[in-house]
Amino acid sequence: MLGEYEADHATGMDIRQISEEAFNFTSGYPFLVSRICQCIDEELGKDWTAQGVQDAAKIIIGEKNTLFDDICKNLENNRNLYDFIYGLLVTGDGNGFNIYNPIIDLGHTYGFLKKGTDNKAVVSNRIFEILMYDYFISKDSIPTRRLPGVVRRDVLDGERFDMELCLRKFAEHYAELFNERDAGFIEREGRLLFLSFLKPLINGQGFYHIESQFTDLRRMDIVVDFNSEQFVIELKLWKGEAEHSKAYEQLAGYMDSKNLGTGFLLTFDFRKNVNKHPYAKWIDYEGKRIFDVVV
Repeated sequence: MLGEYEADHATGMDIRQISEEAFNFTSGYPFLVSRICQCIDEELGKDWTAQGVQDAAKIIIGEKNTLFDDICKNLENNRNLYDFIYGLLVTGDGNGFNIYNPIIDLGHTYGFLKKGTDNKAVVSNRIFEILMYDYFISKDSIPTRRLPGVVRRDVLDGERFDMELCLRKFAEHYAELFNERDAGFIEREGRLLFLSFLKPLINGQGFYHIESQFTDLRRMDIVVDFNSEQFVIELKLWKGEAEHSKAYEQLAGYMDSKNLGTGFLLTFDFRKNVNKHPYAKWIDYEGKRIFDVVV
């Protein structure tokens, strides 16, 4: 399709790069591929670049259409499917892909689920994944207890997003609002709490997505694209000093894959208060800078 378009319009696009970036968001889902191309052609001044694909994905995620209506309706009307996908995305439950599992079969029939690496069930594409996260954020009662005192202007420096300040603000208000009574909830769903804090701060100029292959009970990698800047944030549970040191290595490896020299590590520590030592500091690790936050 892109080859035919380029033959007609001679834009000079890198067809391979555009195809790969579109696939990263859509996994080839026909409607989403066509809609990305339509957005670039009609709404983004024919910006046939990787950034143009990202901007098109941002537009699509923010719009209302019958496909997204059906996704939300089917999740709402099938509690078992809702709980299964919530487990995959929010609490990091690992589930093998077995088409004879009725819930997986239903999700596959709807186009929500596919077989991922290591034979795991995963959400079928990144746009669906972001849509479902946003849906779960809107539905959950505890994350909607808004962390106060932070507005977009606090974390914006011109057109640049201050991720260090964002994480410092999150840590500050997390300590004010949540205590050991909430630990059971946050240990399961702390990542949803953080996303509910992050989402309104980046809306309009940025969006986030989750690296599904790194999502489990122990780890989640979030990638935030804001204007032309990209941030990688790894979310972890505290499992001791040795495991925390390994997190630096994991994050540094992922930063290499993204050609980034700076990364962010957010760790939830659910030990009793007497044993907890929250902090936020920069560290240097093998030539990279990591902003290390423990809450």
